[in-house]
Amino acid sequence: MLGQTAVAERLLEAGPDDYRQHLSKLQPGDTLRLGPGIYRKGLPLRGTAGEAGQPVVIEGPTEGPPAVFEGRDRGITVSLIDVAHVTLRNLYLEGNGVRGHAIVAEGRGRFAHDVTLENLTITGFDAAQGFNGIATRVPAWNWVIRDNHIQGVGTGMYLGNPDGSAPFVNGLIEGNRIEDTLGYNLQIKHQASRPVLEGMPQGSSVTVIRNNVFSKLTGGGEGERARPNVLVGHFPLEGAGAEDHYLIERNLFFQNPTERLLQGEGRVALYDNQFVNWLGAGVIFMAHNDVPRVVDVIHNSILTQGPALTVTGMPEGLSPQVAGNVLLSANPQPEWDDDLNVVGELAEAEAMFVAPLAGLEALDLSPREGRLQMPDTLEIESRWPRSGPLRFTFRHQPASE
Repeated sequence: MLGQTAVAERLLEAGPDDYRQHLSKLQPGDTLRLGPGIYRKGLPLRGTAGEAGQPVVIEGPTEGPPAVFEGRDRGITVSLIDVAHVTLRNLYLEGNGVRGHAIVAEGRGRFAHDVTLENLTITGFDAAQGFNGIATRVPAWNWVIRDNHIQGVGTGMYLGNPDGSAPFVNGLIEGNRIEDTLGYNLQIKHQASRPVLEGMPQGSSVTVIRNNVFSKLTGGGEGERARPNVLVGHFPLEGAGAEDHYLIERNLFFQNPTERLLQGEGRVALYDNQFVNWLGAGVIFMAHNDVPRVVDVIHNSILTQGPALTVTGMPEGLSPQVAGNVLLSANPQPEWDDDLNVVGELAEAEAMFVAPLAGLEALDLSPREGRLQMPDTLEIESRWPRSGPLRFTFRHQPASE
C-alpha cells in the first residue's frame, strides 16, 4: 500500500527537450512540472486519465520566466483526446499569428471530462475568427476554466459543435479575462439530444459563468462577422439535460461596437452582472437555434447606447422575470419601466454611479450615495434547482429628491 501511494503521487520535472517522453506514462496523482523555456512540439494528451481526487497535473512555473508553448501553423498546440481528470495550469500559449488553435478537445475522441484549465495565458491565435483559444469538439462535462487570460485570438472559448452534437455540461467558467477577440469572447453551442456516456450527467445540472471580464472594445469583426461578447445556446429540448440551465452571475461585460454584449436562449438565470456598452446595445434573449424558455434577469446594471434589454420570441404563456435592475439607454425602454426596475436615460449614469465612463481598469458602478437604494421589499420567485439562497429580497430604487 505504501509503495502504491508513493507511485500515485509522483512529481516529475522536465524541460523543452524531454517533456514529451513523459506524456504517455502519466498516471493518476502524477504532477509533471515544466521548467521555463520555449516548447515548440505542442502538448498532445492521448487517453491521459487521472482519478477523482488524483488528477494528472501538468504545470508551469508559478513565478519568474514561464513555460511557453508556441503555436504551429495548421496545428493544435494543446490537443486533448479521451482525457479525464486532467489539470493544466500556469502555462503560456503564444500563437504568434499562426493559423492554428491553442487548446482543443478534439472531435477524433469520444469525450473529455473533469478537465481543469487554470491560470493560463493564451494570446496570438488571431489569424482568423475561426481559430480558438479553448474549444471542445466532443461531449465535455465537469470542466473548470478558471483565472485564465485570453487576449488577441479568433474566438476566446468555443464550447460545442455547430450541430449541437458535442454538449458542454455542468461546467464552471470563472475568474477569466477575455478581451480583444475577433469573434465571441465565449460561445457555448446549443445541445441536441444528450449521449449516454459513462459518468456523463443525465439529470439536472447547471453551467456557471461567474466573475469573468468579457471585453470587445477593440479588434472585433464587423458586418457578417460581428459577434456578441457572449452567446449561450439552449440545452436539450427533451430527455436528459432538458432541465439544465445557465447561471450567469457577477460578470463584467464591457463594450462592443458592432454587436450586443450578451445573447441567449433556452434557460438562463442572469444575476448581479454589470454591462457597459457606450458603443452599442446590451442584452438580448431571442430565438437562435431554439427560443428563450425560462429567463430571469435580476439585479443587473445595464448601461448602453442601444437597447439595454430585449426579450423576444418566448412561447405563448411564458414571460421573463425582470426585477431589481438598472436599465439605462439612449432611448429608455418603457416595457421595463415599472416599480421593479430603474429605467432611465444613459446621460443619468454619471449621477447614479461612481465612474461609469471610465476605462476597463477604473470602471466603478458602485452607486453614488443617496442615488440608488436597495430596500428589502421585493420577493423573487425561485425557479431554479440550485444550492444556496433561492430568493432575492431587494430592488434598486431611486432616492427621493
